[in-house]
Amino acid sequence: MTQSAQSEPWIYGFSRTVFGSLTHVVCAVFTLFITVLARPGSSLFSWHPFLMTLAFSFFMTEAVLLFSPHASLLRKLPHKTKGRVHWVLQCLCVTTAALGLGAICYNKHLNGKPHFTSWHGLLGLVTVVIVGLQSLAALPLIYIKIAKGWSLAKLKRYHAVTGLLTYLLGSGSLLLGLCSAWFTGLVGGQAWYVAALCPALSALVVMSQVTRAYLARKQVKS
Repeated sequence: MTQSAQSEPWIYGFSRTVFGSLTHVVCAVFTLFITVLARPGSSLFSWHPFLMTLAFSFFMTEAVLLFSPHASLLRKLPHKTKGRVHWVLQCLCVTTAALGLGAICYNKHLNGKPHFTSWHGLLGLVTVVIVGLQSLAALPLIYIKIAKGWSLAKLKRYHAVTGLLTYLLGSGSLLLGLCSAWFTGLVGGQAWYVAALCPALSALVVMSQVTRAYLARKQVKS
């Protein structure tokens, strides 16, 4: 792994640092943008886009980027500490996502509207359930005594793969949310495409980070 890192052209590492740093900015700005549009507290519905964006654009992205060798904000801290901070951020993601789901469900109930009739609603529900299960499944990686009889290396691999799938589901939910009547009624034209680029860019950076780490470990073993 060290040899491959040393033989890799410097431009690759530099580009990963640039895109990783840009992702921090993008997820924060995108969350702030949705917050300004939603004006949380102005209505019951307003909490839904705010909380969901906070969960999947900010908390979840930062949780994954913690392990980036090029863009982690806690790069110098031990891996164990990063793991615990990662789990805390994931718990915040689950909590805010559950509250966001509860807000839209209660809002539909008050207005007599049917639940989960759109792809956005169905994918959002599935994503919230899976991210909750994903956080619970990570407990053996934090409390090793729970993982008796299991290979930690395999657990980490499964967690990384399922975590990537969960992140992509979250990004897909955000993109579908941008196609909703609420968002398209407020944002249109080129601004819509710029907004859609935010979760898409974050997803590409996270996918590159996770797949690269997995392939690197495979190469070391071989």
